[in-house]
Amino acid sequence: MQKSTKLLQLRELINDPAHSTSMPIYQSATFAGNSIDDFGTYDYSRSGNPNRDVVEAMIADLEEAKHAFLFNSGIAAIHVIFELLCAGDHIIVAEDLYGGTHRLLNILPMKNISISYVDATDAANITAAINSKTKMVLIETPSNPLQKIINLPQTSEICKKHNLLLAVDNSLLSPWWQLPLKFGVDIVVHSATKHLSGHSDTTSGVICTNNEEVATKIKFLQNALGVALAPFDCWLLYRGLKTLPLRVKAAQDNTLKLIEYLKTEPVIKQIYYCGMESHPGFAIHKNQSTGFGSVLSIDTENVQLSKKIVDLSQLFTIAVSFGSLSSFISMPVTMSHASVPADKLVVPPSLIRLSIGIEDVNDLIDDLKQAIKTANK
Repeated sequence: MQKSTKLLQLRELINDPAHSTSMPIYQSATFAGNSIDDFGTYDYSRSGNPNRDVVEAMIADLEEAKHAFLFNSGIAAIHVIFELLCAGDHIIVAEDLYGGTHRLLNILPMKNISISYVDATDAANITAAINSKTKMVLIETPSNPLQKIINLPQTSEICKKHNLLLAVDNSLLSPWWQLPLKFGVDIVVHSATKHLSGHSDTTSGVICTNNEEVATKIKFLQNALGVALAPFDCWLLYRGLKTLPLRVKAAQDNTLKLIEYLKTEPVIKQIYYCGMESHPGFAIHKNQSTGFGSVLSIDTENVQLSKKIVDLSQLFTIAVSFGSLSSFISMPVTMSHASVPADKLVVPPSLIRLSIGIEDVNDLIDDLKQAIKTANK
């Protein structure tokens, strides 16, 4: 059975006596036990809930993982990954990461965990940063917002050679376009707020793994820290997942058409999108994914001009995040990456990030045309 079909099949995932065609919401904090010696499958929603079980199973299948664990935000999921580290450990991270991840990394030195930031597009930089205390490597590919591509098989091979955990943030593409676990990655994390939900109405995160030892630890932390996703948010995520294939395909089609227009605009000095053959990581990306996604960045190399374009856009909502049905526009340096220290910031101040939705692409093109024309006067 194809994944797009399985996303619409509920009966095998839940035992609903009413046979509802949509998953019921089990909005209950606690569940009755069968007897004092038999508590049943569920006892307390922090520890387990039918809605969470269903959506975790759906995402695990999408990611081709044995285990998936849902959390109340993507950053909570990354925090749980960091909890796998101990005082004295060392972690290597790609320098171009989501701003919220950078913010969270600031906590690690307080716990006596050291960090090396590297340009992970060159595997030699990862190898050079490894020391006797290194325990984990964390990367994004494509990265947010510069669309840097990291070679997953090569990076995985390095990590296995040195007995390191490799964690990949797969938010920018979703499991529809990329399956990092197939290349030996140990942990995949998503901000499920983005493509997996697709409606910008719930905040959630997910960790997927095939590593049994890691899965046991993540499951314990999910319960012990109290950061599991609540039933109604699980239901919203379930609703979004059913249309994932349609949404990401339509948004990617729009993105490819929009880029053809952007290439004709003289004020756009640089386009960052892994689906362009001119992208330095294009060949590597094509070998490890089946699509390019619907997020891109453009640079006018003029901060004031970029600001005017953003402000003058009418169909693009000025907002952080990506992967929604509707299109967003932002300037990462002052929005999603505002918390990144200056010495760690690799994003140009004039960079504009676009998240393309499923509107009529001609309307999106016309909107950018008028914004660029007016801003350039």
